[in-house]
Amino acid sequence: MEYVTLHNGVKMPQEGFGVFQVRDKEECRQSVLTAIRAGYRLIDTAASYTNEDAVGEAVRQAIDEGICTREELFITSKMWVQDMANYDTAKAAIEDSLRKTGLEYLDLYLLHQAMGDYFSAWRAMEDAYKEGKLKAIGVSNFYPNILTNFCETVEVKPMVNQVELHPFFAQPEALETMKYYGVAPEAWAPLGGGRYAPFENETLKAIAESHGKSIGQVMLRWNVQRDVVVIPKSTHEERIRENLDIWDFELTGEDMEKISGLDMGYQGTAVKHFDPDFVRMCVTRKIHD
Repeated sequence: MEYVTLHNGVKMPQEGFGVFQVRDKEECRQSVLTAIRAGYRLIDTAASYTNEDAVGEAVRQAIDEGICTREELFITSKMWVQDMANYDTAKAAIEDSLRKTGLEYLDLYLLHQAMGDYFSAWRAMEDAYKEGKLKAIGVSNFYPNILTNFCETVEVKPMVNQVELHPFFAQPEALETMKYYGVAPEAWAPLGGGRYAPFENETLKAIAESHGKSIGQVMLRWNVQRDVVVIPKSTHEERIRENLDIWDFELTGEDMEKISGLDMGYQGTAVKHFDPDFVRMCVTRKIHD
């Protein structure tokens, strides 16, 4: 496993395990435990996934079994839009995430969307960061123009920006903006999020065969060679282990160019953040009373 060093000095594993859409609590707990046993140390959840409690249970079980210590783990969660109404609602959301996970601190906490009063929410996160409840703070789904304005405005610049990044939506301009501000890029849906039929793509097939690796491993390796943190998701043990086996080979410059050539731009996005209907859905979606 390799690590990236965030701009506050915190070391973050460059590959982690995501639990998006793993709604069954027992399946989530078991998947996270399987991932930790396999060697993952970064676990990514969110308030809106409604499984922070299951992640916390798996973490405690892994520690109790002596698989790892709390300090070896890097646990991430995210604040949902509903709680970005003001400073107080954001502060309550942070405490709720800590309570549900059963952890004294989170290694990384993110604003899930650039919606609502996210500046007030960020101030609550800055205070929790200064108090040690959050070891690092960041954002998610902040496009370059939004990230630029944000970094030029806030007191504590975000350490991470978790965005959609895969060969069909490569976002080179976004990576340049993050680099400018010292924000580490993290990829959600690094395997394409079940879209684009990557496992039938002839370019990816040929590159995977040349390295004796799977197409999924090649897609993950392409991102980490761009200095991107990846958080693939699976509930199958074989795939969980396969996704982690990307540290013993390297793509060539030609490989990287061919994969980058698959980029479809914004039309290749899994989620259309510029769509007013999507924004309305996020702003009106309630995850609690």
